Amino acid sequence: MSPTPDVPRQHLPTAADVAVVAVTFSPGETLPPFLASVTAAARWPADPRIVLADNGSTDGSVAAVAGAAGVAVVHTGGNLGFGGGANAGVATLPPEVAWVVVCNPDLVFAPGAIDELLTAAGRWPHAGAFGPQIRTVDGRLYPSARELPSVVRGAGHAVFGWWWPTNPWTKAYRRDHEAPTERPAGWLSGACLLVRREAFTAVGGFDERYFMYFEDVDLGERLSRAGWQNVYVPSAVVTHIGGHSTSGHADAMTAAHHASAYRYLAGRYPARWQAPLRGVLKLGLRARQLLARRSAAVAEGAAVPDTPTG
Repeated sequence: MSPTPDVPRQHLPTAADVAVVAVTFSPGETLPPFLASVTAAARWPADPRIVLADNGSTDGSVAAVAGAAGVAVVHTGGNLGFGGGANAGVATLPPEVAWVVVCNPDLVFAPGAIDELLTAAGRWPHAGAFGPQIRTVDGRLYPSARELPSVVRGAGHAVFGWWWPTNPWTKAYRRDHEAPTERPAGWLSGACLLVRREAFTAVGGFDERYFMYFEDVDLGERLSRAGWQNVYVPSAVVTHIGGHSTSGHADAMTAAHHASAYRYLAGRYPARWQAPLRGVLKLGLRARQLLARRSAAVAEGAAVPDTPTG
């Protein structure tokens, strides 16, 4: 479906309608630059409304900013994972907040990035989620707007992506060989999402059974099934610094990734007669998980393109 440009002006979102919810877990030195970038990311009518949904930080970084203007800290009561933390943060927002930027705190918004997402929301009145262009710290374009994985596409990506990143299955899944253009996508990276609260609430937010990974894939699919679009907005740019809170937990993150991949794919083939397929999926993902523990290349998956894409 093409974007609809003639949305009545009174329905266009503004910064006054939006809040930022970041899920924190000992974010360390990434937190101050993240907070500073939020201020420059939109033309806020007052201090931006920022909620830190804290999953049990112990490094003092969240406590140090708790008194900052516009910053509220919501203690989730434990490490709920990304989806659970995000849901807890969104639940504290007053009803007049119609738009929510859900994100990790280990990123920096380019000036005006949130305004770009809000402007795009006016062009796509049937979209429930909007994702920015995500860059790595060295300027490479991260494939943050992908197609939904299927067994064939997912298997091809998992098997070949780490050593042959330009294979047809990875290219079809990630679409990172294309120039960045505003377009619908199957799902958008949860590292940074602008969600229409109406749509987010209607589908029940993130599925909290996913502790980490694939909660964004699942959200994108459920939004689509409910009639909402997921739209990639490359004119909005963020830089992803990297997972400070997950550094040093490689084995746990690898296990979580593969467990979530199985939950997602197996959930798409739930029938009794599809049990053999689920068994193959479980065995294949288990084998890949064991291999990933021994190979950094496998664990990292398909490489981010070396050449920056403008």
